[in-house]
Amino acid sequence: MSDPMRIRAQAAGGNATIRVLMSHEMESGQRKDPNGKTIPAWHIQDVTASLNGKPVLTAEWGPAVSKNPYLQFTIKGAKAGDKVTITWRDNKGESRTDEATVS
Repeated sequence: MSDPMRIRAQAAGGNATIRVLMSHEMESGQRKDPNGKTIPAWHIQDVTASLNGKPVLTAEWGPAVSKNPYLQFTIKGAKAGDKVTITWRDNKGESRTDEATVS
């Protein structure tokens, strides 16, 4: 299993800014190892975010996203104390879910 995501959720006005740093190698499938053998593709395909259990974001990613991707977005109507849950799933079927409380 991968390392936990670093999630920061900060309320300001009637919105919350969510910042997520995901730990993932994100191999494109086009690089070669020192022996000249192609490194298999391994990247995040789906990212979802929810606020108090209600979906607020879905994204489909591909191999062009960098290693340890960073995602930032704003949720309207979020307030301090709300729970933000982020889930990703990669092309090998692995997934990770982490949550944070809006401060």
